[in-house]
Amino acid sequence: MKSQKGFQPEWREDVPAPRSYRSIFKYAPDKFKHPSPAWVEMFRAEFGMTDDDFRKRQPGGDEQVVLSRKPSLGEAQINAFANIVGAENVAADDYSRIRFGHGKSLDEDLALRRGETGNVPDLIIHPRDKQDVARIVAYCDSQRIPIITYGAGSGVVLGMRASKGGIAVVMKTHMNKLLSLNDLNQTAVVQPGMMGPDFERALNDAPQILGAKRRYTCGHFPQSFELASVGGWIMALGAGQASTYYGDACDLVLSQEYVTPAGVFRTSDVPAYAAGPKVNDIMKGSEGAFGILVEATMKVFRYAPENRRRFAFMFPSWDAAVDAMREIAQGEFGRPAVLRISDPEETEIGLKLKGFSDGLFDKFLRGRGFKPMERCLCIGTAEGEAGFAARVKSMSSKISRSYGAMSLTGYATKQWEHGRYSDVHIREDLLDYGIIIDTLETGVTWDNLHRLRREVRFFVKSRPGTICLTHASHFYPQGTNLYFIFMMRPKDPGEFSSFRAKVVDRIVANGGSISHHHGVGRMFAPWMERFVGPEQLAVLRALKRHFDPNDIMNPGGTLGLDPPEQSFMRPRAAPKDDESRVGR
Repeated sequence: MKSQKGFQPEWREDVPAPRSYRSIFKYAPDKFKHPSPAWVEMFRAEFGMTDDDFRKRQPGGDEQVVLSRKPSLGEAQINAFANIVGAENVAADDYSRIRFGHGKSLDEDLALRRGETGNVPDLIIHPRDKQDVARIVAYCDSQRIPIITYGAGSGVVLGMRASKGGIAVVMKTHMNKLLSLNDLNQTAVVQPGMMGPDFERALNDAPQILGAKRRYTCGHFPQSFELASVGGWIMALGAGQASTYYGDACDLVLSQEYVTPAGVFRTSDVPAYAAGPKVNDIMKGSEGAFGILVEATMKVFRYAPENRRRFAFMFPSWDAAVDAMREIAQGEFGRPAVLRISDPEETEIGLKLKGFSDGLFDKFLRGRGFKPMERCLCIGTAEGEAGFAARVKSMSSKISRSYGAMSLTGYATKQWEHGRYSDVHIREDLLDYGIIIDTLETGVTWDNLHRLRREVRFFVKSRPGTICLTHASHFYPQGTNLYFIFMMRPKDPGEFSSFRAKVVDRIVANGGSISHHHGVGRMFAPWMERFVGPEQLAVLRALKRHFDPNDIMNPGGTLGLDPPEQSFMRPRAAPKDDESRVGR
């Protein structure tokens, strides 16, 4: 059927029904962000969709959740947990078991839409404090009961699947507080279940709330900021959108306290010491496989939003944009907080979706030599002390202009800020009509960046009807990350899963990391040995045996720590040499 002029899909605006599958997989029950008409036109053009395609919704997960498998724990075991945390903090109903046994990966979203849950915990426990956690872990170890740890459920790498049943320990219910703030040391002690916005508000308002001398900021603002917990940041080695200045989550953690089957320990909060390899670093990114994080001492920063300086540039080419970013990252004059460059396809689609790809602005850009599918957008902010922020912006601008960039003032950055946390909600609308949008990110050195991007994009674009947006948004003197966003309309979820696995193959074969800031979970576990090598993986498995000799902590494949014969995921073989060289 021919498309009707002005036709738009009927995007859903209804809040998910209580205890439905949709109430679990939707990012936030009462938040919506719909694709603009420009998005719809893009899908018509790229995927050959018609009005009829946008009238037929895919399964939406509106049914009430039902589990056919009853909890396998005995009455005595359930009562033991109730005695530890109180009966009101123990749940065995179907809804709780599914809700706290799932994250926010695309795989889980697609499965829950069909009413498929896979393995889930037998019991949900909400500890009130770290003493509860210690008693829970000790009891589970004595009974050989598996444990998964649930922070806020925003993980996207299948890191919380109770593949062997057991219990889910939910940290955000009670263990969600800022415990103390130290003005002298500029540190904050926080419980792992505290949500990002709550942590940031408490720091911003520290003089009023805590009697502090200054206002502070956490410096960590991932796209999942509104949906993730502080403990989740640490466990998945997250990176916030302002990481180029503040650092990644691993850089922000000064010390930690853990409960493990082998015992309880707290690492030192001395800022630097030479006392052998640091266990504090080992525990970061452990994804619940060694023990449960119960407190973290975090670095905090002076909060001065009035000093923020925004800038944006259009570069004539991707090469020019990359060279400029490297000069900025290595310039030793200080680094911007937000710094991001979009490749030509992402730039062009971004301009189109914002309504800037036609008309006077496009003509102006063309007239200045910034050609479509060559030009690249850069956005950034500088923060800190007023003079420092001004100099970082000035130097970043000077370097950008030396590589042929044209200033767009700070307008583009402000536009990006409006959607920096809300764009995730678009995914649900797209899945309603069979359109998949997913992401893969990788760390890469400067000298390998162009090869990796070329090889991966060549493979992605070799599939007809696939959009691939690429940007770099976390910068270091030695390299950056590449973030691949791909959109497609596969015939079924299996086609997408196979395609994604092949993309990861290309990333690893071309020298990229299997993840930059989402963690490993079970999704990327099959590639762990290829990335870190057998010796390093053996070290991690030895640590697992020490901290968790009975294999109760998040068992079933997380981080690739289970021996291959015990993992529910089979290791992937390296691609053939000719497959790893496509596009060269």
